[in-house]
Amino acid sequence: MTAELREAAQNGRAWPFEEARKLVARFEKAPPANGYVLFETGYGPSGLPHIGTFGEVVRTSMVRHAFNTMSDLPTRLFCFSDDMDGLRKVPDNIPNREMVAQHLGKPLTTIPDPFGTHESFGHHNNARLRGFLDSFGFQYEFQSATDWYKSGRFDRALLNVLAHYDAVMALMLPTLGEERRETYSPFLPISPSTGRVLQVPVIAHDAAAGTITFKDEDGAVHEVPVTGGHCKLQWKPDWAMRWFALGVDYEMSGKDLIPSVQLAQKIVRALGGTPPEGFSYELFLDDKGQKISKSRGNGLAVEDWLRYAPPESLSLYMYQQPRRAKKLYFDVIPRAVDEYITFAEKFPGEAPLAQIENPVWHIHAGAPPALDCPLTFTMLLNLAGVANAEDPSVLWGFISRYAPAATPAASPFLGRLVEYAINYYRDFVKPAKNFRAATDVERAALLELSAKLADMPADSTAEAIQTEVYEIGKRHPFPELKDWFKGIYAVLFGQAEGPRMGSFIQLYGIVETQALIADALSGGFLKA
Repeated sequence: MTAELREAAQNGRAWPFEEARKLVARFEKAPPANGYVLFETGYGPSGLPHIGTFGEVVRTSMVRHAFNTMSDLPTRLFCFSDDMDGLRKVPDNIPNREMVAQHLGKPLTTIPDPFGTHESFGHHNNARLRGFLDSFGFQYEFQSATDWYKSGRFDRALLNVLAHYDAVMALMLPTLGEERRETYSPFLPISPSTGRVLQVPVIAHDAAAGTITFKDEDGAVHEVPVTGGHCKLQWKPDWAMRWFALGVDYEMSGKDLIPSVQLAQKIVRALGGTPPEGFSYELFLDDKGQKISKSRGNGLAVEDWLRYAPPESLSLYMYQQPRRAKKLYFDVIPRAVDEYITFAEKFPGEAPLAQIENPVWHIHAGAPPALDCPLTFTMLLNLAGVANAEDPSVLWGFISRYAPAATPAASPFLGRLVEYAINYYRDFVKPAKNFRAATDVERAALLELSAKLADMPADSTAEAIQTEVYEIGKRHPFPELKDWFKGIYAVLFGQAEGPRMGSFIQLYGIVETQALIADALSGGFLKA
């Protein structure tokens, strides 16, 4: 890395650079005590993973790369699963819900897997998380709370929490309701009789012995060590304890957790540790504007996006405006793909100092692949819609005429987009088509367009065709020129929106477009 590039990164305007500068300042006076800068993301595997969960990993990886551009300090990224939590409710979107309901309150890694593929529900959801991260090629280290608690690696930190029991309680109790304060303890014992994680009062705590005493569900009184997996912590003290035990230097979280972050910062200081640097991002919303929930399963699942678009487009969606709430549902996918194509094609021609501000530099850790994609995803969707294409060979037939050098082998990214476009067309575009008859004004204009196309050479450019489309619209009494294009989309495509017509006609073919107009005006689409 050149000194010029490092200096540019240190002054970069992109938000990952802004975040990385916090860490540069953190270690200006001394390197990290454990020899590396630790980034962490947390995952609560009580429900199936959703894209918002993985947004943390995507964005944290971008900050990590930005920091690596500025500093020679080693870095690690822990993806930490809180899989020892007791399951509070059965998610709506899983099979065998009745079986899972019999294990409410138990740690997720002791509940049988309702999918029947892993040793526990927690292991199943952890595998789903890792599968997604691996599909992006992230460099991370997966960590399990169950493993850390039961192996004893948290023991020193747990004993520290016990030694500061009163200080932790003094911080927690003011944040709780009156009834909750009566029963609250930072330690949650695991019942020796039922295996459930218990929300019960602690009768006594003994820092010297390293134990707590509590009354079990059956009334029996037990004294158990806080170490070795006999207890876990309530989630806010647990978060702070983890920062302390691991020496976490950076962790981001949702805007809804700002009060919890502030409380955990106070707790980790009470334990004698230093809180990590952080970043609060806005939440993702579903198509109704509601917060995405793992248990409800609203919004997009990981596999949903990857069925319809490449993972690079999802990374771009995560990169863009992280401090603004955004809706995350199927309709955002085509635009995200086309924006990725635009940024990727722009990258090679940019000056090096401009390249580091391009989102693809952050998405691909400074080395975006060369991209040769002569068509936008939106254009492919429109082509699939008009051609009723559910077979890739149909689309490639049109593509080869438009871009003769493009083949599945020569243009692998375009080949992937063809498959995604067919999936998206089949599941969303085809069922939503709503053709209508042309108005008299639209009919006259479409007939003129068809006649004009008959006079144009087969190799006419997209710009030449587009100019004619505009001129025809101007010659007819549309209230506004945009109403001409709305009419084209509704009558020819059965959609409210559509492509740039010059480019589409060049791709689809002049003769084919004439036939399309004839079919539409004859009412053929209305009969379908």
